[in-house]
Amino acid sequence: MSHLPATPEFDDARPGGHGRAAAPRQAGRAGPIGVCASGVRAALGLCALALALTLGVAARQAQAGESAVPLVAWKPDVPGAPVSAASATAVFAGGCFWGVQTVFQHTRGVLQAVSGYAGGGASSAVYELVGSGLTGHAESVQVTYDPRQISYAQLLQIYFSVAHDPTQLNRQGPDRGTQYRSTVFYADATQQHIAASYVAQLDAAKAFGAKIATTLEPLKGFYKAEAYHQDYATLHPESGYIASFDAPKLVALKRLYPTWYRDDPVLVAHAAASKSP
Repeated sequence: MSHLPATPEFDDARPGGHGRAAAPRQAGRAGPIGVCASGVRAALGLCALALALTLGVAARQAQAGESAVPLVAWKPDVPGAPVSAASATAVFAGGCFWGVQTVFQHTRGVLQAVSGYAGGGASSAVYELVGSGLTGHAESVQVTYDPRQISYAQLLQIYFSVAHDPTQLNRQGPDRGTQYRSTVFYADATQQHIAASYVAQLDAAKAFGAKIATTLEPLKGFYKAEAYHQDYATLHPESGYIASFDAPKLVALKRLYPTWYRDDPVLVAHAAASKSP
């Protein structure tokens, strides 16, 4: 029987991560409805559990969707140079890369958003190794964007307000470990300055209920994650993890920044298909 990539469960099945299982799930495995349809006593109990989990997911979705913080834009301390480049890149880490990726895939002006690893070496940029929390990597997203449509500072605004909670240290939601840290990987001095000054601006304004824990690290390399991680939130909307922790981010993006929101995501799969002969 064929196997699909891992579908998240609410357990501690994978090292260093909570709520996401490492082992692949077999295609065609019965879900709550299929299980509930068999048996009598067990069916009633499992159906009640499934209903409770469904209601719990709905409650988490509502809470997460409303908790996103609308942020003021970065106030530059020097005038910016005229934008002439057709594309630029930024790398952000904010917990599980599935959610960060889907937020930027739904952002206007973004040309591509790729899940991967940053902060560690090339040889250990493998999902199973990164999950140990010992490689120095963070699950990250490389965002390629058109600076004539959206600026680096505006991407930061979305990153801090919608894509993740920047006040959480070495964790996001159920996922814990340095591989889930909040980090802006800057490519040059300009990105470093914009990110540092924006963090200072937000902290001074007490934009959040706690101090921002986001670290700024020089980008030494970005390594694309395995194919089954790409476009995950779009391909697996039925996942309990996606429904609870990532789908609400899209609701928040559309609510807080409607002019930047796009319904059709820019998928990695589409970019790969367009390059095929």
